[in-house]
Amino acid sequence: DDITFPLTFEVYKPRERLNPTDRYRTKPEIAAAMIRELCALGFEFDLVLADSLYGESGSNFVRVLQELHLPYVLAIRSNHGVWLPKDQHVRHNHWRQYTRTFSDGKTEKRYIREIIYGKRRTIRYWELTTDKETLPPASTWMVMTCVENLTYKHVGDLYGCRNWVEYGLKQSKNELGWADFRVTHYAQIEKWWELVMSAYLMVTLYTPPLRPEGSLPPEHTDSTVFSSFLKHRYWEDGEGWKSWLNNLRLILLPWVSFNLLKPWVEIFSIPQLMEGFECLIAMMNQFPGIAIPIQESSP
Repeated sequence: DDITFPLTFEVYKPRERLNPTDRYRTKPEIAAAMIRELCALGFEFDLVLADSLYGESGSNFVRVLQELHLPYVLAIRSNHGVWLPKDQHVRHNHWRQYTRTFSDGKTEKRYIREIIYGKRRTIRYWELTTDKETLPPASTWMVMTCVENLTYKHVGDLYGCRNWVEYGLKQSKNELGWADFRVTHYAQIEKWWELVMSAYLMVTLYTPPLRPEGSLPPEHTDSTVFSSFLKHRYWEDGEGWKSWLNNLRLILLPWVSFNLLKPWVEIFSIPQLMEGFECLIAMMNQFPGIAIPIQESSP
C-alpha cells in the first residue's frame, strides 16, 4: 500500500553493555520473538523480508519462520552452505533476463538464475545481478526463498521490497528524531522511541493508504476554511508521507511558538500578542483530524 509502519520495536542491547542479570539476545532472536508476538496478536504475514544477518541465522530466525509457516525472501551470503548427500551436487541454471520494477514505476533489465542444491525443494536459492558477465559485488545478490508457486520473474521485485521498506522506514523515523535521544537507560530510549512512533502514526494516518476516502475536507468542515490552510507559502501539495509531515508541522507551529514565547510574555505583558496567538491556535484547531478506524470484534 506504499507505506511503511513499524508494529513493534525493541532496543538491541550489546553484550558488553548488559547488566549481570540480563540475558544477551542477538538481533535475529529479537526479530523472531517480535514475529511470534505479532502472530499471537492476530497479525497475518504475506511475506517476511530480511537481510543476510537474518537469512544466515538458521536456528534463531529461519527456523521460527518455518515453524510458523510464514513465506519469506531472505538475503544470504555468497558462501552460504547447504548439506547434501554424497550422490547429489550443486547445479547452476542458465541466466534469465527479467524486468525489475521499482516503487516509482521505473524499470530496469536484470538477470537471475536458480541455484539448485541436489534436488529442487520448497526452499529455493537464487542469484540476482545487474551484469551476468562481470557479477559486480555491489549489485549481485544471493537470495533464499520459501514462497509457494514462485517464478523467477517475481523474485527480484519481492526481494527489492526489502530495500524499499528499509529505506522508507529509515528516512521517516529519522525525520522524527529516532536517533536524537539524549538518554542512556534502555527504558528511557524505549520511551523516546514510543513517542517517535506515535508521531509516525499521526502522520501516516493522513496518507492516502490509511486515510478514509472523502475525509479531507470532511463534510462538516467549511471548505473555505480548509482551503485557507493550503495557501501557506510552505504548504506542500503532495500526498506523500514527507509532504504530510511538513504540513502537520506547519499546523503545530503556532502552538509550539506560543509555548516558547509564553515565559517571556508572562514577564513582559503584551495582551495583543497573547490574543493573536490564541486566535491563530483556534484557527489551527479547525484543521480536520483523522480518526483511527477501530474494527469491532464479533461476539
